[in-house]
Amino acid sequence: MADNANVQYDESSIRSLDWKEHIRLRPGMYIGKLGDGASVDDGIYVLVKEIVDNSIDEHMMGNGKTIEIKISEHRVEVRDYGRGIPLGKVVDCVSKINTGGKYDSGAFQKSVGLNGVGTKAVNALSNYFKVQSFRDGKTKWAEFAQGELVKESVEEDTNQRNGTLTIFEPDNLIFKNFRYIPQYLNNMMWNYCYLNAGLTVNFNGQKYFSQNGLLDLLRSKTDVDAIRYPIIHIKGDDIEFAITHGNQYGEEYYSFVNGQYTTQGGTHLSAFREGVVRAVREHFNKEYAPEDVRSSIIAAVAIRVQEPVFESQTKTKLGSTNISPDPNSPTVRTFVNDFVKERLDNYLHMHPESRDALKKRIEQSERERKELAGIKKLANDRAKKANLHNRKLRDCRLHLADVKNELRLETTLFVTEGDSASGSITKSRDVQTQAVFSLRGKPLNCFGLNKKVVYENEEFNLLQHALDIENGIEGLRYNRIVIATDADVDGMHIRLLLMTFFLQFFPDLVRNGHLYILETPLFRVRNKKETIYCYSEEEKKQAVAKLGGKPEITRFKGLGEISPDEFGKFIGEDMRLEPIILQKEMSIQKLLTYYMGKNTPDRQRFIIDNLKIEKNVEELALVS
Repeated sequence: MADNANVQYDESSIRSLDWKEHIRLRPGMYIGKLGDGASVDDGIYVLVKEIVDNSIDEHMMGNGKTIEIKISEHRVEVRDYGRGIPLGKVVDCVSKINTGGKYDSGAFQKSVGLNGVGTKAVNALSNYFKVQSFRDGKTKWAEFAQGELVKESVEEDTNQRNGTLTIFEPDNLIFKNFRYIPQYLNNMMWNYCYLNAGLTVNFNGQKYFSQNGLLDLLRSKTDVDAIRYPIIHIKGDDIEFAITHGNQYGEEYYSFVNGQYTTQGGTHLSAFREGVVRAVREHFNKEYAPEDVRSSIIAAVAIRVQEPVFESQTKTKLGSTNISPDPNSPTVRTFVNDFVKERLDNYLHMHPESRDALKKRIEQSERERKELAGIKKLANDRAKKANLHNRKLRDCRLHLADVKNELRLETTLFVTEGDSASGSITKSRDVQTQAVFSLRGKPLNCFGLNKKVVYENEEFNLLQHALDIENGIEGLRYNRIVIATDADVDGMHIRLLLMTFFLQFFPDLVRNGHLYILETPLFRVRNKKETIYCYSEEEKKQAVAKLGGKPEITRFKGLGEISPDEFGKFIGEDMRLEPIILQKEMSIQKLLTYYMGKNTPDRQRFIIDNLKIEKNVEELALVS
């Protein structure tokens, strides 16, 4: 053991990191968690947003109606047609902290980024980074590697239109085994267009354009047959909202500040939710319970404020209390609340059919809540008693709501079945951020049942309490809920039953990107010198070719067959997760009916085809 008393501590022990070193050493301070692209809030998407946000800010200031974006497996290119970076500051704007045009409030009144860090973080965290400005017939470019300037040009003549081109390749030493998921990028591009009506984004050869802003957004998120009344769409100065009610459980919101998608809401979303309740109560002159007014709501709200304050560098939650730095300006709460109350009330007076449909939906929610009240009390009492004795939940030490740094995004609950599987995960997990919930056998198929079953079924009741989602996902205790089942037919069935539970009763949890499937290796290929874990037949073939000879091949049929020592490799830094993503055109009701409803010929064919795949994999393993 080292003698700490004799460790030298003097001037030589103190060092200052330059900006590049600090960003690379503490990337979470600048872009949140790293990840591999499985989560929508992973760092590689934040890098894309930081660059595109700059182009959006130019558009907001009236410069450039088109942005061209190309994203391949590991390379991102963004070309806008704004004013272009002043040529003498091309290098400084991407490599000197606290350098940028957004400190001049006259140039960028209501931009997303204000701290002059975003582009520098992308530069420091990229293997290759290039910026090129085109301005008034002249151009200048610079290339970097991990933030270090490698090469820069002199000013040259050009016939290109004004604007900026940025190219970067994320550093694979920091973002290990990363990949961009097309659905996440697709949603990102649409959100930019919904929030900037009239903007054209050309992304990988596809045109993205919205004429009607948040109305188009909500139309893309709803099934016209499943909403209770036509979408209400209202715009004002620096505020816009769209709202309707559906038939689903939960509340569904899309909130934005200055074009930034605030996935965790903030002061503006809280004010909006409050404003809707206030408007409804005053319009109908009845003190409806807030949960009845907001049950099954589908809404989007966007505001623009001067110099927004976010709760983190990734800008996912607004913390601003006022709409501008002027201490005499109204608060965000007052600004949003008053606007929603006045304009929604006016709309309902002018549209009696929508008014009556809304009232009917609220009163239905009220009846359902009262019918459940007695059952919920009994279920909650059972859950409290069960928590004293059961070992279903092996909790972690940190929780989403309690942690303010980047670790909050790493909190995970593994939902698994059986003692052997839960035992392996429990022994190998990170007790700081990873928890385990163990099911007892296959969960109930809850398709077509109402929420009463969540309280009457012990497994479901304890699971919703472990997640703390009984009253919505605001209190969600883990950022990721990971279904971990065996890679066989029984495991797939359990996976499907759990997905049905979440989609039917807690769809907002899925929509907000919290549900995942754990990928574990199908094969272990090894010789005396090396062990390779393979997640597919193709990877196994490559491993056999690499190791040569006749390596030992093991086929993992269940999670319990993987030792805790090995399992630690699969749920640690290199954990592979497959996100459950709802496509914008996907109806949850139609999806569940197809997979969990009556045995239609289409579903029978789907099951048979997928069983063949599993059978073939097992046969190949036996042959090998």
